Amino acid sequence: MQRAGDAAPPTPGIQHIVFSRTLRPSDCPQATLSDDAERVVADLRKKPGQDIALFGGGELFRSLLIAGLVDEVNFAVIPVLLGGGIPLLPSPAERARLKLKKHRVYEKTGTVGLEYDIVPK
Repeated sequence: MQRAGDAAPPTPGIQHIVFSRTLRPSDCPQATLSDDAERVVADLRKKPGQDIALFGGGELFRSLLIAGLVDEVNFAVIPVLLGGGIPLLPSPAERARLKLKKHRVYEKTGTVGLEYDIVPK
């Protein structure tokens, strides 16, 4: 069984924050652990520095989107028909308008990378 701390080592010079309601600090010794994503991300956005990258599930994404803390979304369309799957945003989800910023086609795999800005309400 893989534990949170067993994942790939953090990238040097980049702050890593893990959002969880169940993990303990000893589970993620190389990262800051928090269960309050909205507060932490809002605080990070007030500080000077680089972009904030979110890698997480739909519930985390939805909560930050509703709080107005997401300004860019990146997707990859992978050419496989599954016939089902997990929705990007679990219900209830608010409608968010997107504006295509750029795209990239990966010819070898047929994957399309899409980068969108969130259109302010």
